[in-house]
Amino acid sequence: MNTKCLIIGSGPAGYTAAIYASRANLSPIEYCGLQPGGQLTQTTEVENFPGYPEGVDGNQMMMDLRQQAERFGTDIRDGEITEVDFSSRPYRAKDDAGNEIIADTVIIATGASAKYLGLPDEQKYMGQGVSACATCDGFFYRKKTVAVVGGGDTACEDALYLSSLCKKVYLIVRKPFLRASKVMQQRVMERENIEILFEHNTLGLFGENGVEGAHLVKRKGEADEQLVDIAIDGFFLAIGHKPNTDIFRQWLETDEVGYLKKIDGTPRTQLPGVFVAGDCADPVYRQAITAAGTGCQAAIEAERFLLEN
Repeated sequence: MNTKCLIIGSGPAGYTAAIYASRANLSPIEYCGLQPGGQLTQTTEVENFPGYPEGVDGNQMMMDLRQQAERFGTDIRDGEITEVDFSSRPYRAKDDAGNEIIADTVIIATGASAKYLGLPDEQKYMGQGVSACATCDGFFYRKKTVAVVGGGDTACEDALYLSSLCKKVYLIVRKPFLRASKVMQQRVMERENIEILFEHNTLGLFGENGVEGAHLVKRKGEADEQLVDIAIDGFFLAIGHKPNTDIFRQWLETDEVGYLKKIDGTPRTQLPGVFVAGDCADPVYRQAITAAGTGCQAAIEAERFLLEN
């Protein structure tokens, strides 16, 4: 199967790239991956995407974007790309059914996955008090009590952000210290409504209609180990993200975590005709609107590349 443009991944970046590429008559093929619609399908309400004054369900928004891409002729396929060969143009890719796609340009929009602690309760309360995005969901917890798990810069940033909205924020830190930069540590320590629980691990969550509290253990495995329960309305994970870029690492430059590197802040990579969009190349902003913006950029770059070559 030959195509002018192969888009790998869905979500705001992939679907926006598909809308632009199909309107430019590139007849793109798009693979949705294991989680069609991406991370937004894990959230309930999206309130910060322009154009939805009442907010919109994350799944509904992704369905809308998908239908828009299909309307302009994108060939959208379920399933995932499991292998790529970027050794020469045109580029080759294989899907999980063994089909081969030969593409003149490739847009990688495979996103990232939030890391979880691995507790069954995280899945049980997903969208009912458990979140991996403070900037997405913090607004729903105004004047309430929440907990943030993590000890790095992200966790401190999330705790500070939430402290401006919430009545109280617990910062649950496994170690006896914060890993965050000195500046972030200082800010968190000085914020009156943030309480840091050092040397605490989360055992589970409880609540009838959503999260009402967390079971913690302090100084696990030590002689003075003790069980602690805290009352909370929201439980935020801030222990990092893993970009879904494993199959590309042989061919493209990444940072130490695995985020794909862009050239000069553009969607271009070091391979001509291979472009990146969304969270797989964005460790900083990780928002639907920024992902959609880079999807647009990548499609425009792909179109220009094809015109010039």
